[in-house]
Amino acid sequence: MSDILIVDDERDIRELISDILQDEGYSTALAGNSDEAMETINQDPPALMVLDIWLKDSRMDGIDILKTVKRDNPDIPIIIISGHGNIEIAVAAIKQGAYDFIEKPFNIDQLLVVIRRAMETSRLRRENSALRRKDSPGGEMVGISAAFRALLSQLDKVTKSNGRVMLTGPAGAGKELAARYIHAKSNRAGAPFVVVGCASIDAERMEEVLFGREGAERGIEQGLLEQAHGGVIYFDEVADMPIGTQSKILRVLVDQQFIRLGGSDKVRVDIRVISSTNRNLEAEIAAGRFRQELFHRLNVVPIAVPSLEDRREDIPELVAHFIAMFHRTQGLPLREISADAVALLQTLPWPGNVRQLKNLVERVLILGDGTGPIEAGELPSDSPSTEDDGRVAMPPALASLPLREAREAFEREYLLAQINRFGGNISRTAHFVGMERSALHRKLKSLGVVTHAKASGRVAELDDEAS
Repeated sequence: MSDILIVDDERDIRELISDILQDEGYSTALAGNSDEAMETINQDPPALMVLDIWLKDSRMDGIDILKTVKRDNPDIPIIIISGHGNIEIAVAAIKQGAYDFIEKPFNIDQLLVVIRRAMETSRLRRENSALRRKDSPGGEMVGISAAFRALLSQLDKVTKSNGRVMLTGPAGAGKELAARYIHAKSNRAGAPFVVVGCASIDAERMEEVLFGREGAERGIEQGLLEQAHGGVIYFDEVADMPIGTQSKILRVLVDQQFIRLGGSDKVRVDIRVISSTNRNLEAEIAAGRFRQELFHRLNVVPIAVPSLEDRREDIPELVAHFIAMFHRTQGLPLREISADAVALLQTLPWPGNVRQLKNLVERVLILGDGTGPIEAGELPSDSPSTEDDGRVAMPPALASLPLREAREAFEREYLLAQINRFGGNISRTAHFVGMERSALHRKLKSLGVVTHAKASGRVAELDDEAS
């Protein structure tokens, strides 16, 4: 990025200012008319502008350029210079956002003082903006399971690069959280993180939302791509992006520039792209719903985000994290959770993954009466739990079996749930269920239960032959 852009229709003036500033250690760029100025700004926004208010043979005068730059790049300070200075022009320039106004012929020392002050003001604004973003919620990852540790290891490897990342996994597994983690740990952490909800934006409005729009009546409206300049843009559920928009996004990834709807100037952006999907994109490509070229551009580093059922060991830590979060943000009771309730949560199915668990914890805290530990009986009635008299509710399918088959079916499902609850750790499972490790191995073999590696951990399932 050049430090200072000098825009003046008099070649001698702009070269004089440039020579002086270069002697002071600044880098400069020069423009003799509005077209050259706008092209330079769109390709490489400067840290500061020195702008002549009267430009001969230009499509826009200095005030027009000032208005446009302040709409698109409000953080760039602009110093207006003019050989026809008067109070009205100075007031108009300041009202439109100019940092200061200097009349020609100007004093070099005065110009340097104003430039140094403007550059310092710009630096402080950038630092304040970075601090505000740093204080905003980032990607806080919680877990201890092998599957979680493997995910975290992969995320850490991509944080310092600008490589495009494709996050895959079921809905609610935490793909956006993983994307925010990458952003928070990267060298773009002080820049924007912009989410594009591909499934929630109407197809007819997608391009306007992404690229922005400009016109005589509405002026310039920035799209999400411009808002993400310098930072990360996250395409959530990218498979839902309209096929027509996909080709245009592909061009942005190649050129790092685009044209707003209704505009003619090219807008250059510096963005890192992270995408996510819960679909099989190769199947979407085969069905003609997703462009293969875009897939290869986005899928540079594929990372799979495990489901909650693949990381059941993390449920106690996640529950404690959500309880503390809801206490901090909503003032809900800061409660512990009993071992029985944890055990039940670790054995339940979680089709909605971490999002479902988070919603369940919030519901329990809102509807709960006390401040003591959360008990299994407080869990929502739509999940399996004990009845009020202490008896276990019997599934109808189990009640229709003879005793021996019912006992085997119960033992099989019970042990499957417990092994998966402990991440495939047989020793911990044996300790919890009260069996010797060798006896548990024999029982599993007789029931047709086998364990195998998955997502850097172990899971239990029925042997195909036994089932």
